[in-house]
Amino acid sequence: MHPKLIDLGLDRVETLLERLGNPHRELPPVVHVAGTNAKGSVIAFLRAILEAAGHSVHVYTSPHLVRFNERIRLAGSLIEDDALNDILQECEAANGNDPITFFEIPPVAAFLAFSRQPADIVLLETGLGGRLDATSVVEKPALCVLTPISLDHQKFLGDTIEEIVREKAAIMKPGIPCVTAAHGRKANKLVAGLAKEIGAPLFFEGKDWFVRKAVRGLVFESAETRLDLPFPALAGTHQHRNAGLAVAAAKGLTGFRIPAAALSLGLKTVQWPGRLQGLKQGPLPESLPDGWELWLDGGHNQAAAEAIAKHYRAWRKRPFHLILGMMAGKDPQVFLKPLEGKVGLLRTVGIAGVTGAFDAETLAGAGRVWRMDTAPSRSVSQAVKDIVATAPEPGRILICGSLYLAGSVLKDNG
Repeated sequence: MHPKLIDLGLDRVETLLERLGNPHRELPPVVHVAGTNAKGSVIAFLRAILEAAGHSVHVYTSPHLVRFNERIRLAGSLIEDDALNDILQECEAANGNDPITFFEIPPVAAFLAFSRQPADIVLLETGLGGRLDATSVVEKPALCVLTPISLDHQKFLGDTIEEIVREKAAIMKPGIPCVTAAHGRKANKLVAGLAKEIGAPLFFEGKDWFVRKAVRGLVFESAETRLDLPFPALAGTHQHRNAGLAVAAAKGLTGFRIPAAALSLGLKTVQWPGRLQGLKQGPLPESLPDGWELWLDGGHNQAAAEAIAKHYRAWRKRPFHLILGMMAGKDPQVFLKPLEGKVGLLRTVGIAGVTGAFDAETLAGAGRVWRMDTAPSRSVSQAVKDIVATAPEPGRILICGSLYLAGSVLKDNG
């Protein structure tokens, strides 16, 4: 329906929304989330916290892993097929023959669905960037949240951290509080400057709120409170910061009663597939001999690889192997650099049924640059078999490099 897959801008979305009666102006309070990494995890934490406090929550996230329905959650439940089909057809009919991109119709459909079913709050994830992302048509969110910002999608957002910060931090609105993670010295300074320029009150990690690991869990502190919280259910030490950001956002919401017990329960019960997820059931993990573990992560950039490398500290007593598949727009050498010296065997795969993915042989070349024991495989299951047959002892296998690959694995594994 458009000559380009991605064409950043708000004109098409605003025109379509007007034809549909501007449903984005008929929503419950909105929490708008942008950043490079951890948007989905922070939203998952925040949803779990809000639901534990008894609130009904609409959620829009992207991309999906297995089913398109995952993008739109209505008051706690994924949208049903018939309702999704009806709303997409309504959007298509209203759009007529005008150009529109794949990344613009889904948030419009979500706005339409959210406007027709009651809920207490909407959690809204940006797709690409922020300034020109379709979700930015929401004029007065209740709260903005910035997850860690780093280099990614340079083809569309710019080649420098300055350009990318300006795109993502542009979700901030005058007078609307923004809770933000720390991003690094240069990006922190840019975010603070933009917030002052826009007139958005800013609540910064490391300045206005803090989260740290303690013996039995996490400690969250701000000027108003100190909370002892459990370790989050999501694996990886990077999820401690993500949990802290969600808690800071929950504390920053006005008009919502969120007791400490709900914060704790949300952290303990959160679910978010494809993010350092242990695979324990299904054909793939059940094919492994005793002593082996299989994990899955959809991270695809340097920051995600650094998070995996940091979590490796908890895994280093056992052999660690990778199965890697990536989209061709990413840089596999940059992704693999933080994992140099940590990976035993690296097996590379294409991503079946996905246009624009690296082939296994090309990816294998990136592994050889970092002197990893690398070979291409024709499929994930073949890569698993090859690692098990080659490794001298049982260890952990992590399938990583792409949310598309993660979705494919989850689908094939049932």
